[in-house]
Amino acid sequence: MISRIELCYLSFEKITPYKLKLIRIVEDRRGYDRDEIFSKKVKAGKRTYFFDIKSTRANDYYLTITESKRKVNGDNFTYEKHKIFLYKEDFFKFVEALNESVDHVKTELMPDFDFEQFENEDSENEYRDELKWE
Repeated sequence: MISRIELCYLSFEKITPYKLKLIRIVEDRRGYDRDEIFSKKVKAGKRTYFFDIKSTRANDYYLTITESKRKVNGDNFTYEKHKIFLYKEDFFKFVEALNESVDHVKTELMPDFDFEQFENEDSENEYRDELKWE
């Protein structure tokens, strides 16, 4: 039987902050929320990507890659999330395919485009994030 959490991810249902809170409560109670070992957040325009390494009950590790998009609906907002679970036996193949795809875009489809401009943009965003009051 598919749990609410799996159904929500499978249908790419828009997750409101309230639904997200309920999902977290269910995850905590069912033991789905594994220990988070490492986390990296990447802001990219209207999207945010989360790279989280978690552990299983058997002390094995896996990576979740989550894309989160904030959508405004009048005075409220929702988050649309898409998640990929990546297991250690697939790390090499995944990284290899990702690098090959990015290289293809850079060398074959857009050889004259200056991709280095985005590297500078990232360091400027990191500097701005450090200056924010929280």
